[in-house]
Amino acid sequence: MVDRDDGARPAIEGYAEQLSYLPGETVVVSCSCRTPTFSVEIARVGAVREISSLVNDIPGHWREVPEHASSRGCEWPESFRYTIPEDQRSGYHEIVLRSTDEATGRLTESYAFFVVRPREVASESPSLLLVLATNTYNAYNDWGGPSLYTGATQVSFRRPMAAGFLKKPEPHVRYPNVAELDDPEHEHFRSWADLHGLARWSGSAGWHNWERSFVRWAEQEGYRVDVAVNSDLEFHPEVLDGHRLVVSVGHDEYWSWGMRDHLEAFVERGGNVAFFSGNSVCWQVRYEDDGQTMVCYKSSYEDDPVYGTDRQHLLSTLWCSALVGRPENTLTGVSFSRGGYIRMGRAVPRATGGYMTWRPDHWVFAGTGLAYGDQFGTTDFITVYEVDGCEFTLSPEDGLPVATGRDGTPEDFTILATAPARLWSAGELPSRYRSGEPGDLEGTVAAVFGDTSPEHVARLSHNHAVMGTYSRGGTVFTAGTTDWSYGLAGKDADVMRMTRNVLDRLSGAPGRLGG
Repeated sequence: MVDRDDGARPAIEGYAEQLSYLPGETVVVSCSCRTPTFSVEIARVGAVREISSLVNDIPGHWREVPEHASSRGCEWPESFRYTIPEDQRSGYHEIVLRSTDEATGRLTESYAFFVVRPREVASESPSLLLVLATNTYNAYNDWGGPSLYTGATQVSFRRPMAAGFLKKPEPHVRYPNVAELDDPEHEHFRSWADLHGLARWSGSAGWHNWERSFVRWAEQEGYRVDVAVNSDLEFHPEVLDGHRLVVSVGHDEYWSWGMRDHLEAFVERGGNVAFFSGNSVCWQVRYEDDGQTMVCYKSSYEDDPVYGTDRQHLLSTLWCSALVGRPENTLTGVSFSRGGYIRMGRAVPRATGGYMTWRPDHWVFAGTGLAYGDQFGTTDFITVYEVDGCEFTLSPEDGLPVATGRDGTPEDFTILATAPARLWSAGELPSRYRSGEPGDLEGTVAAVFGDTSPEHVARLSHNHAVMGTYSRGGTVFTAGTTDWSYGLAGKDADVMRMTRNVLDRLSGAPGRLGG
């Protein structure tokens, strides 16, 4: 074991041994601490922050970073444990670790987390189940070594989160919504992150960016929000029982085969799903080590051990790849392959940041007063960063967009709103992505069609963010964008009304669900 960049590491950091627990179970937390003792505060974070535990004078021990910490985990010994009360309601729980240098009096805080998933939900007492995008957290987390964006093909959940993923100073710089037109490298956020000692990749994933705002808004509105993590859909699918509505928020990019199996079966049984997220279900991953390690070879899929075998359907690459044969459209209705980026670098740099309305009479728009062609969400730039779309054409009967279904989108998918988007070509990739990766455009074309002929490149060169809905047993709504919840945080009247319409209708309980 070799300590890495010892002087740059914070005085205290740690992680919970598991991502989710049931009420009554014991959370084990492992820490590294420079000072002789430290304190810990545990709180459920929702509409309000509810402190459930505060312990001082926990013995501190400095731990080295293992050679392969990012891919294999830390395996630090237990520092303390916390037994969750039997009556604890489901939710995201923040672990605040604090240490004080006796010589200087300097206080250091760092953050870890765990989720209390619901034990049992009575179907006559509806709540919505928010599934946190913890796979995406892990993919971007570069603590202890490379992430999936800097050369790794597997990453461990058993390590701290780099600074900024779970907590940012307020007001935090929004990434990349504030990117200047002449700043394709998005240095505005990166400079701000450097100033505050945050990981540069923390703008792309983590609790603080999107889900935190959604939970705060929803609970303030009177909705009861249960919480689970991505891997619960594979290893604890019983979390779906009793819920009428499952919700995805923000950047929910990495999904396993088992996750999709269980959620699609839920929809077929009549369950509903709302994707207030974008770039959703883009990459297939596999869990190893009892769910503690996540594998994704991405564009290096030929190195994946399942490539060319009878398990090739589990190839850890794009879901829309012909080698996998299960495009995400068949679940979400939309795909990143038909969307891409908006106001990020050179991708539609002067876009309004909002959606254009196509079918204002649809129930999703009820009460908004929006008319055909109206823009919404422009104040908070809800269609910025990464977005999903589908192949569509304009109906010769009424001129409205209709999905062709050729890309896997269900035939009854109703397109409600769109915004122009595009994939980066190889020459447009920001420098931090240029580590052997092909351009998003060329790589996606090759995955979907098997080659990069001009004809195939043309089919994916002019894309759109798409908001819409379809039914298959249950109903699936997709916002088609990562940044929908910024409209909730900004109190955009149209975005809030549409969100209420979706939650009320798909939860099976019109009006507020109650606390």
